[in-house]
Amino acid sequence: MNSGNANCCTGSAGLSAAAATTLKVARELDRLDQTQVLVCSTGVIGVPLRWQKIINAVRPLVASRKPSAGAFEQFARAIMTTDTRPKWAAAQCRILGKTARIIGCTKGAGMIQPNMATILGFLATDAAVSPNMLTRALRPVVERTFNAITVDGDTSTNDTVVLLANGESGARIIASENGDFKRFSAALERVCKSLALQIVADGEGAQRVIEVEVRNAPTQRAAKQIALTIANSPLVKTALAGADPNWGRILAAAGRAGVDFDFERVDITLAGIRVCRRGGEHPFNERIAHRKMLARYVPIVVDLRSGRGRAQIWTCDFTAAYVHINASYRT
Repeated sequence: MNSGNANCCTGSAGLSAAAATTLKVARELDRLDQTQVLVCSTGVIGVPLRWQKIINAVRPLVASRKPSAGAFEQFARAIMTTDTRPKWAAAQCRILGKTARIIGCTKGAGMIQPNMATILGFLATDAAVSPNMLTRALRPVVERTFNAITVDGDTSTNDTVVLLANGESGARIIASENGDFKRFSAALERVCKSLALQIVADGEGAQRVIEVEVRNAPTQRAAKQIALTIANSPLVKTALAGADPNWGRILAAAGRAGVDFDFERVDITLAGIRVCRRGGEHPFNERIAHRKMLARYVPIVVDLRSGRGRAQIWTCDFTAAYVHINASYRT
């Protein structure tokens, strides 16, 4: 895995660079098959990867590797780009009297919107889980976590989430959707949700995390579409940066999401305060609402009263710092 260069839009030379680095790693790690090496890149798009630097570093890295907490922290820091801090999480579960652990780290602060955006996530467990069950656990968890966040509405050319299991816990293998599988999946979701929220909290220039919940939409898909539209609205996000309880921007964003609903049935709660009832203003104390919106975590609830669909999206506010970071990313 390399940070600082996306190795994207680099043509055949970029593909050759990826192949050369994976082959070198495979040979140095006990002559593995090259297909057993996964390659991930993140950073600037369109710049040739200086792959020879990676080739030269592989042998010393392999020779010096040893299990340690320090090594994990070094890796979590090494994958950062515009992140201001490393992001990691851990959880455990019981499988027939044995404790199984899951640990993970990720990077991401900008170009964040589903599907997975500019996210590289690495998860490992000492549980014994069949490849099929790993996939069946990971996909729905990713949908509810990494695919439920947005920082700026921009998606990326590069994104990966990997889950590896080595069975070292000694617990029996999970090969079907039984109770062990459910406990493992719940622990996996705790790790992924923590990582996803850490990404939003570290969004470029962000001051606060915003939870957008849409309730009682015509369908679940419609709920997510409306929640994403609200979460990505520059007008909503700048109002949140100023802790301005401008609920009309929220309702307007919902109205342009491409979902049919009766706005005269909509209620909106902002930072725990009812600000809109049946599509119109609900009297509230602006000063109190402003103070509550200065918190690090601000919930928004939009109740459409039009069905049973429900979705949650996490985002952050837009500040001048976001413009500064992205105006000078290369220079």
